[in-house]
Amino acid sequence: RALRVARPRTRPIAAGEIPVPRALLFLGLLMAAGFLVLAQFNRLTILAGLASLPLVFVYPFAKRFTYWPQAVLGLTFNWGALVGWTAVRDSLDTPALLLYAAGFFWTLGYDTIYAHQDREDDALVGVKSSALRLGTRTRPWLFVFYGACIALVGLAGRVDGLGTAYFAGLAVAALLLFWQAGRVDLDDPADCLAAFRSNTVFGWIVLAAIVAGGFARYTARSFAFTMRERAWQSSTGCQASRDHSDSAWA
Repeated sequence: RALRVARPRTRPIAAGEIPVPRALLFLGLLMAAGFLVLAQFNRLTILAGLASLPLVFVYPFAKRFTYWPQAVLGLTFNWGALVGWTAVRDSLDTPALLLYAAGFFWTLGYDTIYAHQDREDDALVGVKSSALRLGTRTRPWLFVFYGACIALVGLAGRVDGLGTAYFAGLAVAALLLFWQAGRVDLDDPADCLAAFRSNTVFGWIVLAAIVAGGFARYTARSFAFTMRERAWQSSTGCQASRDHSDSAWA
């Protein structure tokens, strides 16, 4: 099927440059290396990583049985939010689940744009995609998907106690997504690819917002702790002075 579709023809396996057995061997080596890395983490992280495997195995076949392979990709690709959180905190908390849900909607948006490159080819070979399902209704749905993503990322930051710096960065990221959804030419494969790639910038902006929000929160807490320490030392010093004065009079 790949040979009947324009874009994948030059990919190494489809073009016959890499034999399938060799590709499978390389895949096995990568999976073994991945498991060795995963095994270094805590028990919850290992379980979270293993729990993603059914989705990993299902996704390559999703286009054969659903118009929403982008949803399956969203469930699969964003599992790292859960694994990363459990690796750092050894718990699965609400912000991680919110980030996972946000990533799901983000993926629905950008991969639907990506899928518009292949609408004609997908229809030709008989596979499905959200681009084929949504068709001319794609643009308003991009705003829905991206709006849900931004709302959930914002809620995750709110629950985790991130402040103004975080939300300032998130506002910039939101502008990028909504600009992307409003201007992308869904009938131009090259423009779809450029819009898809611009999501790298969105990811970096969100990361910068998280770092800035976390640093601001740490600074504020450190300042508050220092002020409490000084107040305690001041009150202790005053009390000691009064006790010394009272003992002198006695």
